Amino acid sequence: MIGEGRTAVLGAGSWGTALALTAAQSRHRVRLWARRRDLVEEIKGGASSRYLPGVPLGSELCPTADLDLALGDAALVVLAVPSGVVAEVCAALRARPRALALPVVCAAKGLEPGTGRRMSQVMAEVLRTATERHAVLVGPSHAEEVARRIPTAVVLGGGDAQLRAALQERLAAPFFRVYTNDDLVGLELAAAVKNVLAIAAGICDGLGLGDNTKGALLTRGVAEIARLGVASGARRETFFGLAGIGDVITTCLSRHSRNRRLGERIGAGATLCEALAAMTQVAEGVETARTVSMLARAAGVSMPICDQVAAVLFGGQSPGAAIEELMGRALRSEHES
Repeated sequence: MIGEGRTAVLGAGSWGTALALTAAQSRHRVRLWARRRDLVEEIKGGASSRYLPGVPLGSELCPTADLDLALGDAALVVLAVPSGVVAEVCAALRARPRALALPVVCAAKGLEPGTGRRMSQVMAEVLRTATERHAVLVGPSHAEEVARRIPTAVVLGGGDAQLRAALQERLAAPFFRVYTNDDLVGLELAAAVKNVLAIAAGICDGLGLGDNTKGALLTRGVAEIARLGVASGARRETFFGLAGIGDVITTCLSRHSRNRRLGERIGAGATLCEALAAMTQVAEGVETARTVSMLARAAGVSMPICDQVAAVLFGGQSPGAAIEELMGRALRSEHES
């Protein structure tokens, strides 16, 4: 199912570099592709100061800016680029016939802006290869911790049962436990929407609110994600597993979360432009907030927390007014659909 060739990790940001390190530490040969030649040279020198500061990188990563070289002797492709450029990178793969025969794992967590398509849908349309060869990797996994070999559990979905089993074996490491789940829709929606909740959690932190607020936010946020997921054909239990509640806890509470940090700056009074200017990496939840609100309206699903995040980011709503609107909603049963 998967040959003996290299793992080609496309994207040398924090997540791609951490996944490449994990593969190399599991004795798999790796090539790490980056767009920027200066980043390639820095990684060759044993560091990635922008994406994984303080993490030593060995020579086993074999970084390159040449996509053909990265794919030349690959047996597996891992897409670790931001969700907004997955289609572009898939188009580059499409132009290389050898790459079309390889299994592709997408590690991006997001939805395509404007269309709301999940990453597996983008891959299927652009690559035009059998979807049984496509998979996604999601779950509570900060790159900064994975790169330091801190115990982590993730979940793999997509493909067929045979591919999932082969990828599970290939991607796992002593500190990196890989589960499988065949609910692709649920996994991808959970992975994307939790970034919106992380922005909301950061806004609460920026406003100086407490643990009571955060607990309510996370619990009701998971309920929102589950409503959208079930309406989209996912299984409800997926949202109470690693990709759902697991990733929500990790992303909404962690100091590593760029989405939470962005929300914290906005809660403290920064504009969206100011908050984005202070960041060195992509906060996927920003565009996802607008996209999720669009999907919820189309599905007839109530997602008040995500709607308020979108209103704060794009509609001129103040963080304080957003909290007041959420707290002032009509009273109802906790489990009302």
